[in-house]
Amino acid sequence: MPDDETRRSIATVCLSGTLEDKLHAAAAAGFDGVELFESDLVASADSPETVRERCRDLGLSIDLYQPFRDFEAVPPDLLEANLRRAERKFDVMERLGADTVLVCSSVSPDAVDDDDLAAEQLHALASRAADRGVRIAYEALAWGRFVNTYDHSWRIVRRADHPSLGLCLDSFHILSRGSDPAGIRVIPGEKLFFLQLADAPRLDMDVLQWSRHHRLFPGQGAFDLTRFLDLVLTAGYEGPLSLEVFNDVFRQADPRQAAVDALRSLVTLQESVARKGSARARERARIDDLPPSPEPAGFAFAEIGVDERSEPEVAQALHGLGFTRTAEHRSKPVRMWEQAGIRVLLNAAEGSATGETAVTALAVENADPAASARRSERLLAPILPREHRADEADLASVAAPDGTAMFFCRSDSREGWLADFAPVASASPGTGLYAIDHVGLTQPFDHFDGAALFYRSVLGLHPEAPAEIAAPFGLIRSLSISDSQRRVRIALNVAVLRRGDWSPGVRDPQHVAFATDDIVATAARARERGLDLLPVPANYHDDLDARLDLPADLMADLREHSLFYDRDDRGEYLHCYTPVLGSRVFFEAVQRIGGYDGYGVANTPVRMAAHRRRRAG
Repeated sequence: MPDDETRRSIATVCLSGTLEDKLHAAAAAGFDGVELFESDLVASADSPETVRERCRDLGLSIDLYQPFRDFEAVPPDLLEANLRRAERKFDVMERLGADTVLVCSSVSPDAVDDDDLAAEQLHALASRAADRGVRIAYEALAWGRFVNTYDHSWRIVRRADHPSLGLCLDSFHILSRGSDPAGIRVIPGEKLFFLQLADAPRLDMDVLQWSRHHRLFPGQGAFDLTRFLDLVLTAGYEGPLSLEVFNDVFRQADPRQAAVDALRSLVTLQESVARKGSARARERARIDDLPPSPEPAGFAFAEIGVDERSEPEVAQALHGLGFTRTAEHRSKPVRMWEQAGIRVLLNAAEGSATGETAVTALAVENADPAASARRSERLLAPILPREHRADEADLASVAAPDGTAMFFCRSDSREGWLADFAPVASASPGTGLYAIDHVGLTQPFDHFDGAALFYRSVLGLHPEAPAEIAAPFGLIRSLSISDSQRRVRIALNVAVLRRGDWSPGVRDPQHVAFATDDIVATAARARERGLDLLPVPANYHDDLDARLDLPADLMADLREHSLFYDRDDRGEYLHCYTPVLGSRVFFEAVQRIGGYDGYGVANTPVRMAAHRRRRAG
């Protein structure tokens, strides 16, 4: 966990399991405290005293107890009942050792639209709370009946004028309504009692359902949380940075991994504010021992795990694409294939161990691999044990959420990891491929958001616009992430929903895409070398011709060389594929023309159907 003075908290509602499971997961990830949801306490067999002791033993504080609903702006008889509820709540908080309670703006049909009455009743509640050593953090729910914006809740708190009454600011409630958070800067810091952070995708739906099912950890959605947190810290907020995320996937996932993702997201957000925020916010958000992510120079290699059956097939495809087997590892069953600046490693040990063909490792080049390793460790990325001889390079590697190993290395010297390979041949001229353009990794459903967060935070990559693809076997969600210079691109894909046994012929496919400046020449040379490219149906080319009216010579090349085509207002994209090799890996050759920055996702359904036909045949 990063070494700094900022306290970080997480709501128990973010995590799956019993209260004990959640507390242990939060502590193991490195959180300092929790927001304790009443429903988690009610479902627990432990007394409040036992929960308090467990939190103390785990190094956790109970920073907030919540929620207390439908209190303010009600008739006198309901007010008395609500005050009685509050006193019982204060009793529980005393036993828990918690001193702040969240009061949500009312959604009750009994509430009235009267700010003076709301302020008067909240003042009465705060007076009783003060007698018990408790603070009231008043939050405007985005769907509150009358109070549903932070500026409205601030007017009521200011009117109530009690030192034990302040605000809870929730990024979802504010940003989901499109409210401008700039006004937060004028709220006195001492009246900001609590802060809850959540991201979310942009969705056009009922805000309550949006909130209850689709919140995300910071950096996984579309909200500008860097600006939001900057404004809150600039206003003088001194409390913990806390996460409150309702998400159906997270609530079913292993709470230990979800807690790690949560802390990683919070630290990455804090780092962003420390770089971009106001002077006051930068000082508050500073993390002294988190190295910045070195700018990636490209992929040093892609490793594919193979077994004795799949290695000849993959090797034949690489040969067809113009690669040469140039070296073998001195102590491991790993063979290096090269073309121009591209290196592909075939690892027979990894494939034999898993029984499948898969992208098992990626290596990223940068100027300071040691800094990347330290950053990964600070962001809780699992360090992978690696056996090596005393005279071999000790490459740092960490595990991505789906198990892919990520290496950090420099390839500018034969004294580094390249020296571990014994040359066996010189590279041939090849087919015109010169770099790894991108790597496509299909993720297990539960790991998709966590994987995007991992590559964003650990490698310093930036998310591009997400896409949804109506594929032959259901909806596919795709998110590509890359560095600013587009030297490292990773395309993450996931099947949104899959049920039953009917499924594609290839589960969770992965691919490595290679760049060329002349796809027609590359495809022609590859076929001369015996490569069998994936056939493209004539219907696709007929439709392409009808829609885009491309030049006749281009259409002839597309048909002859089994090429796909896409374009946008910045450029064009031509690409072709190999069949699936082994259990789930294939290769792609791509040519980008002009400023085209996408991945030809519109062609994905046709490619998937072609792979299915080839597999079934």
